[in-house]
Amino acid sequence: MKRFLCLMAALLILGAAGPACAGKVVIDISQFVEHPALDGILKGFQDELKDAGIDAEYNIYNSHGNISVVYQIATQVAADKPDMIVAIATPNAQALVKQYDKTPALKGTPMLFTGITDPLLAGLVTNYERPGGDVTGVSNQMPMGKHLDMLRRFLPDLKRLGFLYNAGEANSVSNLNRIKVAAKERNIEIVEATVTSSADVQQAAASLVGNVDAIYVPTDNTVVSAMEVVVKVGQRSRTPVFVADADSVSRGAIAALAFDYYLHGRQTGAMAIRILNGAKPGDTPVEFQKQLSLHINTAAAAKMGVTVPDALLKEAAVVHE
Repeated sequence: MKRFLCLMAALLILGAAGPACAGKVVIDISQFVEHPALDGILKGFQDELKDAGIDAEYNIYNSHGNISVVYQIATQVAADKPDMIVAIATPNAQALVKQYDKTPALKGTPMLFTGITDPLLAGLVTNYERPGGDVTGVSNQMPMGKHLDMLRRFLPDLKRLGFLYNAGEANSVSNLNRIKVAAKERNIEIVEATVTSSADVQQAAASLVGNVDAIYVPTDNTVVSAMEVVVKVGQRSRTPVFVADADSVSRGAIAALAFDYYLHGRQTGAMAIRILNGAKPGDTPVEFQKQLSLHINTAAAAKMGVTVPDALLKEAAVVHE
């Protein structure tokens, strides 16, 4: 099903690997929004294929957090008829899976998801070990209990934790459900604040001030894209802000127990290579990245009134000062 067209559609194409030519593998990538974590996945994926000698042409689409554009991109991808499809983040993966049902011609085209918290809840697969069909991928599901234990080491008296998220993102709903279970076991109350777009983030973050001991931002694409806004609210009110992704720590959050999204992309790329070499997506188990590292921003902690314990500084993989 090799196609050698260089598509320059009116939709939001960020770039391509170069002009199409015979022998190239055409890969369409649908990304939900631009922020360092998702951008890191994309770069890791491309670097893995490049290092393996895969001659790939990329049609890269970004919906910039707009759900209507997510579905427009899915329609365009179906029209492209690429050799492989990659969805970065849950909304785009869900739209593409629905497009498979609408477009019989897509049958047999492998699709990989990446940066997905809960592939089962999102309806992308029905089984992790044998996904079946044309879809598999790599999940960024994180152990919420470990996150809460990390927060308690910064804030031993933590009782009420603000959870800032977009209820329209299935990944964030999954994180909320799982953190509630872990929080109950630790006698921590979760206080929710929801957004529907990045424009809502400031107001939602401000609504938590005075009602919680700290704010936690999960791997929520909408909120992470406006992380600087959350950080400003935290600094002005001296409300500590913690996150689930390492990149947001460099942007002003206090800390994260996270994994490297660039390596997440490379892991997805390694899976893509196996499938391009003949493995079937339906027989390729969904993978999870388990290795976590502690990232701390001491300057951010000082601005939000938090003293970082020496023991945590010694354990941290990365310390921003």
